[in-house]
Amino acid sequence: MADIDEKTMHALRKAFATVDKTKKGYVEIKDLEGILNTMGTAFDIDDLNETIKRVDVDNDGKISFDKFVIIASNFMQEDDEETITNELKEAFRLYDKEGKGYITTATLKEILRELDNKLSETDLNDIIEEIDVDGKGKVDFEGFRELMI
Repeated sequence: MADIDEKTMHALRKAFATVDKTKKGYVEIKDLEGILNTMGTAFDIDDLNETIKRVDVDNDGKISFDKFVIIASNFMQEDDEETITNELKEAFRLYDKEGKGYITTATLKEILRELDNKLSETDLNDIIEEIDVDGKGKVDFEGFRELMI
């Protein structure tokens, strides 16, 4: 895990924690696809299943954070920050149709729901609450970027 930078490790911890809400220290294998989708990680389902088989050696169906990092790192793209920012700007522009510089939290909820249809309404509300700290119902590009990264 030494070759993963601090920012990426933070994003992995955050993604893992969104599923491990009770802090059991593991997530179920069935949740991995959703986590990777939420992170915007491109993967082939067969490759994911093969990687899980290699990492989940005790075959208990539970993935610890350390195992999760190993699995996720197999699928994380090495895009540079500028490329990622440009792609996110383009995506943001698609939703900020009027060019106001923000999207509503309702729109953000729709985006998140599309990215991971397994997110519950409570999960979505928790994410929105975390990103919309002033409670105005709006998210600017930086907030959007932080959430997506």
